[in-house]
Amino acid sequence: MSWKTSSTIHDKPGVNDIAVAILNWNGIHYLQEFLPNVVANSENDANIWIIDNGSEDNSVQWVEQHFPQVNILLNGDNYGFARGYNEGLRRIDAKYFVLLNSDVEVTQNWIPPVIQFMERDQMAACQPKIRDYNRREWFEHAGATGGFIDRFGYVFCAGRIFDAFEKDAGQYEDNKEVFWASGAALFIRSDAWDEVGGLDEDFFAHMEEIDLCWRLKNKGYRIGACGQSTVYHVGGGTLDKLNPFKTYLNFRNNLFILVKNYHDGSLWWLLLRRMLLDGIAGIRFLSEGKLSYTRAVLRAHGSFYRQYRTMCRKRETLSINRTPNRCGWYKRSIIYDYYFLKKDRFNKLDPSDFHHS
Repeated sequence: MSWKTSSTIHDKPGVNDIAVAILNWNGIHYLQEFLPNVVANSENDANIWIIDNGSEDNSVQWVEQHFPQVNILLNGDNYGFARGYNEGLRRIDAKYFVLLNSDVEVTQNWIPPVIQFMERDQMAACQPKIRDYNRREWFEHAGATGGFIDRFGYVFCAGRIFDAFEKDAGQYEDNKEVFWASGAALFIRSDAWDEVGGLDEDFFAHMEEIDLCWRLKNKGYRIGACGQSTVYHVGGGTLDKLNPFKTYLNFRNNLFILVKNYHDGSLWWLLLRRMLLDGIAGIRFLSEGKLSYTRAVLRAHGSFYRQYRTMCRKRETLSINRTPNRCGWYKRSIIYDYYFLKKDRFNKLDPSDFHHS
């Protein structure tokens, strides 16, 4: 697949222009394992911050003792991913925020290529390549090499479509424009973050970065994935990858983002089709003996219906005051192409089936 790649290089911003922010809640084991790596590979390029969500495991004291150069912000409680970052980042002054999961191992020189790409191509948000920490040559679930969305609102990544993961063989070394960037290692301009109001706190966790990116896209901003920077993500640091509660959040929050951001046709018609497709998913879980996952889908729809009016009110306040940017929108059904046409690799998808602007 061919995507736009740029070549002009700008000088990198200074250390004080970039803030790497790690949200922590009782995660001392992850901080002990990964913070030394983050400090060693980041402190020459950025200031490092810990935003703590009311931890009770002495993780704050451990950071203060072992890494006094790391800045610490204290939230009063466990606010979840969305509110936790919103509360913390409003107290940080920087041109670029980097939202970094506590279970991410970074690599040498991981920050400059992303910032250079964002500067020269005017990206509002961007992610590096994300590989699996435990299977290091394979792409990881949460973002892989950049996110896309299909006509029914189902999301997928270059390097990972549903449960089909690709091995990194250098096929995604380019910088490209995508539809959404992963919250596991999300670079974002602070002015763009402020303009759209940060993360939606009604999501609590999961898919809130996709909602954020879609709101940016609806205002004409560009989202990127940088192929010259790599990080390794454990995944499941808060919830296991296969977890009924995560299934509940993903199904519910996916419906939330559609109501808030979809303006390309009849929202009611789209939601009716989603009800059918989600129902099929619930039946499939049941046929596999995963009753708790079927219940999770039902709970997700119940919660969505109860909060539907709230999402509609948010939809009304999200003005689209520029030409929406639909680059990375897949015009077909990824479910049909994956399960019926066996297109289980990103490079099997036809580039003409994507919006490129």
